[in-house]
Order: sequence, then structure tokens, then C-alpha cells
Amino acid sequence: MAVILGTLAMAAQPKSNVTWTTSVDVDSRGEGAVTWTARFEPGWHIYGLTMPEIKDMPTYPTRFTVQPADGVTLVGEVETSRPAETHFDPVMSLELPMWEGEPVTFTQKIRLASPELSTELSGSIEYMACSNKACTPPATENFSLQIGDPSKIETPVSEDKRETATVTHQAPSAEEADWWAPVEPDTNTASASGTSSWWMIFAIGFLGGLLALLTPCVWPMIPMTVSFFLKTSKQRSKAITNAVIYGLSIVVIFLILGIGITLCFGAGKLNEIATSAVFNIIFFLLLVVFAISFFGAFEIKLPSRWANAMDNKAETTSGLVSIFFMAFTLVLVSFSCTGPIIGTLLVEAASQGAIIGPAVGMGGFALGLALPFALFAIFPSFLQAMPKSGGWLNSVKVVLGFIELILSLKFLSVADLAYGWRILDREVFVAIWIVLFILLGMYLLGKLRFAHDDKKDHTSVSGLFLGVASLSFAVYLLPGLWGAPLKSISAFAPPLTTQDFNLYGGVHQEFDDYDQGMAYAREHGKPVMLDFTGYGCVNCRKMEMAVFDTPDVRSILDNDYVVIKLHVDDKTALASPYKVEEYGKATEIRTVGDKWSYLQRHKFGINQQPYYMLLDNEGKPLGSSRDYDENVAAFVKWLNDGKTEYNK
Repeated sequence: MAVILGTLAMAAQPKSNVTWTTSVDVDSRGEGAVTWTARFEPGWHIYGLTMPEIKDMPTYPTRFTVQPADGVTLVGEVETSRPAETHFDPVMSLELPMWEGEPVTFTQKIRLASPELSTELSGSIEYMACSNKACTPPATENFSLQIGDPSKIETPVSEDKRETATVTHQAPSAEEADWWAPVEPDTNTASASGTSSWWMIFAIGFLGGLLALLTPCVWPMIPMTVSFFLKTSKQRSKAITNAVIYGLSIVVIFLILGIGITLCFGAGKLNEIATSAVFNIIFFLLLVVFAISFFGAFEIKLPSRWANAMDNKAETTSGLVSIFFMAFTLVLVSFSCTGPIIGTLLVEAASQGAIIGPAVGMGGFALGLALPFALFAIFPSFLQAMPKSGGWLNSVKVVLGFIELILSLKFLSVADLAYGWRILDREVFVAIWIVLFILLGMYLLGKLRFAHDDKKDHTSVSGLFLGVASLSFAVYLLPGLWGAPLKSISAFAPPLTTQDFNLYGGVHQEFDDYDQGMAYAREHGKPVMLDFTGYGCVNCRKMEMAVFDTPDVRSILDNDYVVIKLHVDDKTALASPYKVEEYGKATEIRTVGDKWSYLQRHKFGINQQPYYMLLDNEGKPLGSSRDYDENVAAFVKWLNDGKTEYNK
């Protein structure tokens, strides 16, 4: 009696849309069969054993290959447990044979030259999995079946005395391990990406500070604070000095907050937190709550005793300490208005993964908030021209509420993309933004009022222009419902790959698995463009829309390269988590994102996104890398130089 043990030689993979198991039965006469069973995730299918030829379009029938082995004869063709059903395939726009739903089993009969034969039977399964919306890259899974003496192999014996074994996953093959081998440090990598990101965070923080200045919590305190310094200091120069110290104290307080967050979480943890579903959902809900508060449903305040305690400290102390406590009082009193702005800024800084990001962002915010206090103290005549507090401040607060709602969707989208929930696809996201911008425009034009708004007899000139701008932007977003690129919001909206209905054409084929993409590139003799990206990476979305979506770049990528896009924040759990040795300690690789993040650190010694590298079929660089740079001509030259190097 022959006994079979099956193993499947594959790299550790994320959860697949189609799962294969392989087994074999051989009876005492040496006759039996190899069987492959496919199990499908809901909504996914594979194609028939034969496919019609389609002009200018490759087809991917399901194929089973068994390599010749001494003493083993294949009998007949592959048989199926049920025939393939013909369905309309929206991806290829054809009626095609396919299997989906219940598991399907494929059987290849074999005959052994002797029932006592001991040999190895190997081969492969080739298939492509598709749904009604997308297809995964063509996949090949290799198997190895050992036929040997039953006394040497431990396998369960079934009631009819036949013995079976199930396929198991193994580590990457030696060939795939070479693709993972570290390369020489890329000394030519431009550091402009990280630097520009920090400058961008600083600029966003600075603008956020200026915006916070216009809120009802902060604006009324400007004349009060400046007047206090001018009255309590006999000399104007002393009043100016105290006001400058007051502004610096605000900067220091916010910097301490930013640095404290950085020290608590660290660089590696920041990106994980910023892309985790729990964190993003909590922050999404917080922004919604703040928006509702800004609309006047209720008011959020820190306990008044905190502000009173700081105020009492300021009165009972003198000199620099007194000024510092006054600044702390401002921070506490303004929290209900500045909290959402600060929170949004910190999340954006954390998503960059840089350890100084929160500190830079908070520094910019504090400077934007504190600078006007110092300027008004130096030039007190400016106070005369300041508009008095009134209904316009409440309007600013309502506008901030709309902005909070608009921005909140980005955080829900990050969680949705990272975990593959697909509850906020691109057209849903765009539709909600259109409605919010229309409502904002109506409010600015005075056509929408909340309970705490003053009644307006006319529309101001500024309200007219801002309202027209908001409504115009809503009209601009409309084509996005049908797949228009909308490059201006690419940093916020989900990628085009989540668009269910697209009249503007699809996107070029990309592999989301490093080993599969490298194998495909080697088989077809093409270089690889490796793209380390993230669902929460703003600069990645900008590069995709401003550079990748241009005709010159798209043409080169479609025709001359195999594109492998790896999301380092993909939270899909690996079927088999594993540990690696990194920097002298064990690191557990639990998710798909962990795997690709480790690949980037291990192979290239870097951990930033976006990060682009051109590779040959041995996994070696074809030149220096690139990061965030919207210079299309430079990117085209980089791709062409890589092709030239590959062809050598």
C-alpha cells in the first residue's frame, strides 16, 4: 500500500481569496488519484480549465501540472467534482466559465508501476482569482507529494484503508530568499521627502494656529491679554518684552505636549497607531462630536477649576512664572476650539512615522497662535482695527464644524482601507464631501441657519465669495462619482482602485505581493518598480495622482515594468505569523503590512513612504531610489535610466 504526504512550497502569504488543499489516495493495487480542492471567499471565483482566446487580452485558465516521475503514469485528463458554470465576467466583459461558491475538487488519476513504489510527485497550480470588481495577480502554487513506505510516514488511516495528508505552508524558497537579500545602502536617496514632509507639517500647524486664533475661545482674549501687559508694565518696552515671553511660553507649552506624545509612543509606534482601526475610528468619532458641538448642540469645556487654578497661580506669582501660568490658562480655556485642530495635526504628524513630526507640528501651531499676541503688543494700534467679538465668531465656529466633518472622513477612510472593510469606497467618500460642501456653501450664503446663529438680513461680500467657492468645489467633485481623478483631493480620498463605477478607465495592473510580482517579472523578462506605500500616506496619494497618472509615466509602467505596490499599513492578518531577528531582538510579523515594512527595513535599510526602487530579476537595484517628488520629467528619466540599465 502506498502512502502520500503533501507539502505546498510557498512563501508566507496573507489570507487568500482562494485557498487550495492537495491530497492523494492510492489503493493496494497502486491505483489512485491526486486531488486539488479550491475553497472560495464570498464573491470570488476562478476560471475554467479552458478559456476562449481574447484579442489583445491575456486569459488565465486554471491549470494543473504534474511533473513526470519514474513509475507514475497519469491516467486521462483532470476531472472536476462539478462542471464550471458560465457567467458574465464584468472585468473582461464576456461570458466565461468559472467556479465560485461551494468548494470544487479537481482530480487527476494516476497509476503506480508497483504498489510499493517510493517516489516524489511534484507540480504546480496556476490560476487567477477574480471578483465582480477586481482580480488578483495570476498566481502559481507549487506542490510536492512524497509517495513512500507507510511505516516511515505518520498519516491518519481512513475507514476504507486509504491514507491522506493535507497541504501545509512552508517558508520562502531559496530563490525567493535571494529576492529578500539586503542590498548596499542607497547613498543617493534624496532626503527631501522627509524634510519636505516636516516643512509641510510645520506649515499645516502654523495655518492651524492662525485658524484657531479666529475661534470664539481665543479671539476675545487678544485685546484682554495685550491690554493687561500694557497696563501692568509702566514702560512700553517692558510690556513688549512680557508679551513676547507670553508668546514663547505658549510655544513651549505646546512643544512639551508634542514632544511628550513623541516620547510616549516613539517613531515605530506612531505609524501603527495612526493607521490602526481603533485609533482612527475613535478620532473620527471625536471629530464628529466636536463638529456637533461647533454647530451649537452642546459646549465642550475642560473643568473650570483647572483654568481658575492656573489663573490664581498667575495672580499670586510674579515675573516669568506668572506669565507662564497666564499662557497655560490660555491653553486650557481655548481647548474646546483648539482641541480638534491639534488632534488632527498630531494624527497627520504621526502618520508620517517621523519621531520629530509631532514636535514640529505643535511648534508650527503654537507659533501661529502666539505670534499675533506678540505683534499686537508691539503695535497696539492694530487693536483699534480689530473687529469686535460678535456673531461673526459664531459663524467661524460653524464653518470649523463643517471642516471637522469633512476631515473626519479621512480617518474613517484610513481604517476602512487598512482593514479592507470597503464601507467607504471612493464614490461614497466623494458623495458625502459633495453634500457637505453644498451645505457649507448654503450656510455661508445665509440660506442655512442654526439655533444659536444671529438672523442675517443680508449676505456679506466675504460670505458671498466663500459660499460661491464652496459650491463651485462641490460641482468640481461631481465627476469623481464616475471615476474622474480629482487630483486636488488625492491626499484625502480613497484610491481609484476602490471605485466601483469608473467611466474614466481603469488603473494599470499592480502586484500586491513581492514574491509573486518578482516571479512574474522574471518569467516575462521585465524590470520591477517597487512601491512602498501606505493607506494613510498623504504624499503617496499625491504621487499617484500627480505623477503616476500622467500619460508618459503610465505608458512606461504599463508597457515596460512590473509594478509591485506594497502597503506597509495593511492590517490583514497573516495565515501564519512568524518571528524575525531584527536589531538584536525578535520581531513578530503578524500582518501583511508588518511583512512589507520588514522587507523595506531588511532589504533597503529604510522605513519611509513613499519609497520607490527599480529592481532587476535578481532583486538588485537598477540605480538609486526615489521618494516624494512631483517632478514628472525627472521621474520619467529615472524610469528610462532603469530600463537602460536592465537591458545591459
